Amino acid sequence: MLVERILLIRHAETAWNAEGRWQGHEPVSLNDTGRQQAQKLADYLSARPIGSVYSSDLPRARETAALLAQALALTVIEDHRLREWHLGVFQGLTRDEIQSRFPHEFQQTRENYFDFIVPRGESRRQTQVRAHAAFNDIFAAGLGPEVAIVTHGGTLRLLLYKLFESDAPSLAKIDFANTSITTIERHADHWRIVGLAATPHLIA
Repeated sequence: MLVERILLIRHAETAWNAEGRWQGHEPVSLNDTGRQQAQKLADYLSARPIGSVYSSDLPRARETAALLAQALALTVIEDHRLREWHLGVFQGLTRDEIQSRFPHEFQQTRENYFDFIVPRGESRRQTQVRAHAAFNDIFAAGLGPEVAIVTHGGTLRLLLYKLFESDAPSLAKIDFANTSITTIERHADHWRIVGLAATPHLIA
């Protein structure tokens, strides 16, 4: 069945999320809170008409996607292009630590937002290009009517910037919490956001 709707999901919480550490491509797993979040997500979406589940191959995304796929009796399809922005020398550090150790490089991530390449990492634009390519392939090949994509906060935001360029300023203000669901629908030749960073499954 053709894909009509895509659920873009940020992975569940890790210890580094809780500590404010930038993860990038580091293989960080979910913490206990994250596993609970992922199970709540899976329970919440278990009755949805999701035909395929795609995920970044990093542990925190893969573990989140695995619980969802299990609830839907599906198998996770991993795609390394859905990984987080590669943060190179910033990985494992908090914002304060990055600003202290790499003040020039940190400033460049703000002044040259899309094109600054983090030492031993990549630029946001490089992340956006690979994630958008993965998205297009998933739309073309995925089984619908709904597809779930489990990825990362930075990657998710950059993908939305690409899909909805005119809305980028407002999207920049959105907090994509762990296991938040952003739902987009296909209408003729364009996408439309119908749900943004929703977390109803986490409401007690």
